[in-house]
Formats: sequence, C-alpha cells, structure tokens
Amino acid sequence: MRSVVITGASTGIGWASAKLLLDRGFRVFGSVRKQADADRLKGEFGTNFTPLIFDVTDEAAVLASAREVRAALNGETLAGLVNNAGIAVSGPVLELAADEFRRQMEVNFIGPIIATQAFGPLLGSDMSLRGPKGRIVMISSVAGKNGNPMTSAYSASKHAIEGLSESLRRELMLFGIDVIVIAPGAVKTPIWSKAEEVDISPYKNSPYLPALEKIRAFMLNLGAKGLPPEMIAEKVFEALTLPKPKVRYTITPDPVQLFMAAVLPKRTIDKIVAKRLGLTPQR
Repeated sequence: MRSVVITGASTGIGWASAKLLLDRGFRVFGSVRKQADADRLKGEFGTNFTPLIFDVTDEAAVLASAREVRAALNGETLAGLVNNAGIAVSGPVLELAADEFRRQMEVNFIGPIIATQAFGPLLGSDMSLRGPKGRIVMISSVAGKNGNPMTSAYSASKHAIEGLSESLRRELMLFGIDVIVIAPGAVKTPIWSKAEEVDISPYKNSPYLPALEKIRAFMLNLGAKGLPPEMIAEKVFEALTLPKPKVRYTITPDPVQLFMAAVLPKRTIDKIVAKRLGLTPQR
C-alpha cells in the first residue's frame, strides 16, 4: 500500500485530498494542530488514516512525526509529501506589522521547508529504503505568479514557494524525486471564508480602508464562487500517480481573467486594479 503525508489535513484541500487518496487505496498520514481534529479525522477516515499532530513551524514536532512515519513504513519509501498547510495574512505593506509578514512566511514558506527536510529522506533520498521514489506536491496559488493589493504577504509567500519548488525539483533529480506545483485560484475552503473575520479596525484611519473593505468583499465573493476542493484533490492524485506529470498545474474558476493577466501589459493591469479598488492617486 502506497503511503502519503499531507500537511494541513483538517479542512479544505488537505481534507479533500486525504479522502480521495484513501478512497483510491492509499494510506494517509495527515497533519493537524489539535487533538480534537485528530480524533475527528480518525473517525471520518478509518484505519488507513493516521493523524500527525504538529504545527508546520514546530521543527521538533515535525521531526518527531517523521520518525513515527518512518517506523510505520517499516523500511519502505513514502510515495508522496503534500505540502498544503497555509494561512492568508492581509493588509497594506506600508502599515502591516513586520511580525505579520514573518508569521505568513513562517507558515507558508518555512513550514514546507521544515516538512520537506523531515520527510524528504523517506521519499527516497535515504537509499536504504525499499520501493519507488516518492514525489513532493507543493500547494501554491495563482498568487504565486501574480500580486494583488492588500495580499502582499500571502502573494510573497506563494512566490517564494514557486521559486523553492523549481530549485528543489532540480536538486532532487539526484535521487529521482519529483516536485510538482499545484496553483489553484479561489477554492471553497476556510482560508477564503475567513476573510470575513479579518479585523480591519486597525486601519479605520488609514487611506487604505476603502480598498481593504473592497478586497475583503471581493475575496468573500471569490470564495463563494470558488472551485470545490475535490477538484484540487484530483490534481493532487494526478501529480502523485501520472507517469509524467507536469511541473505545474494551474486550476482556476476564471481562466479568462488569468489569461488576460498573462497577456496584458502590467501597467494596464495596474490601472484596472487601482480603479476597481479606489487606489488611483489622491490629489
């Protein structure tokens, strides 16, 4: 039985990926941060699911879980690592606290590095293990290639994941371990629905307040119309099982907008975005 580790398995893309892979014969180790979520998922998914309790930023806890997985594999390789856990921090660069940028990068960028270093040997860089080499699936975002106002921290973290993935893919050719990026647009997951909970009161006297209100409404609307996480899970399955997967998959509910962003001059896009959000120069 092939085994996969998924970070951030409690909800959204991680949950949907765990369910699909279990349904298709995989054993899944899924990370959560709370014992209650571990108990819930164990009840939902059954005997072929093993919860791992760690925060991706806690290196010691991740390494302890890697040792647990190694013992369970009994000398065999891990088929896949899905780096999915993430958060979204919003706010204008001039006013968002540096600690918030650090928090964003710790979870979305350093976290996948910690997980990759911990579980990478199990994918086959440890040559003593038996079985085919595994793969790493990085859950990025369309924001990994584009940037929108008020989401600079999130976009920067996903740009970092894109660069990391390309370098890592070439490094791991030495061991026959592939790295595949999946870059969704809006998905019906808590990371989008939580936009409503974002506290914009610190910006009540900021010239950015109207734009923040508009971008929050925009994100809630996108989340409501977003792709089902099961669609992303299908791409995760393909990335783990196709003989020759693409290096990057983009999945978006609005491919026309993505195409326009790719072909229009950046300055033109700047003007369109500024007009929509009220970011035209103040006089």
